[in-house]
Amino acid sequence: MLKAVGQALFSTGLQNPKFTEEEKKGQDYEIRTYHATKWVSTSLSAMQWDSAINTGFRKLFSYIQGNNHNKVKVEMTAPVTCRVDPGAGPACESQFTVSFYIPEEYQENPPEPSDPEVFVEHRKEFTAYVRTYGGFSNEKMKHEELQKLLESLQRDGVSYMDQPFYVVGYDSPFKLTNRRNEVWILKKQEEQQ
Repeated sequence: MLKAVGQALFSTGLQNPKFTEEEKKGQDYEIRTYHATKWVSTSLSAMQWDSAINTGFRKLFSYIQGNNHNKVKVEMTAPVTCRVDPGAGPACESQFTVSFYIPEEYQENPPEPSDPEVFVEHRKEFTAYVRTYGGFSNEKMKHEELQKLLESLQRDGVSYMDQPFYVVGYDSPFKLTNRRNEVWILKKQEEQQ
C-alpha cells in the first residue's frame, strides 16, 4: 500500500499507455495515436469539472486499493483522463468519464470492479491532438488550454471532433514542480488510417 500511496502522491515510476507520435503539424501540439487498451472508469454528471474529476478519482483509487472482486491491489498509473461530453448549454450538466489506465500485467484480465458505478472500459485505438501545459490545473486553465488547442487546429486546417474531448493529469496534488497536464481533442474518424 505504501508504494501505491507514494506513487499516487509523487507520480514517479508510473506506467503509461503506449502511443505512437506522428509528425507535428504545429509547434504547440502533438499528434498521438494511442494503442487499444483497457481502462478502469466511472461516469457521472455534474456542472463543475474539478469536483466531478475529484469524485471520480476517489472511486477509482478505491478500486486500485482492492475494492474489486479479486481484492487485488493495482498499481497507480498515469495519466488520469477525464472524457468530457459537454451539456447542451452553459447551465446544463456535462457527462464526465474519469479513467485510470490499467497496468500491463492486468490488461488481459483486469480485476472486476465491486462498485457498480465503476467499469472496465475497452478503448479502441484512437488519435488525439494533444496540448501540454504545466502548473496546478483548474477548470479555468482547462478551458483556456482547450481553446488554445482549438485555435491551433483551426489555424492548421486539420479536421477534429468537437466533442467529446479529454482533460488529462499526470501528477498528484503533492507534486509541486514540473507538473504535466494535457487537453486532448480527437482526430476525426474518417482521417484515421
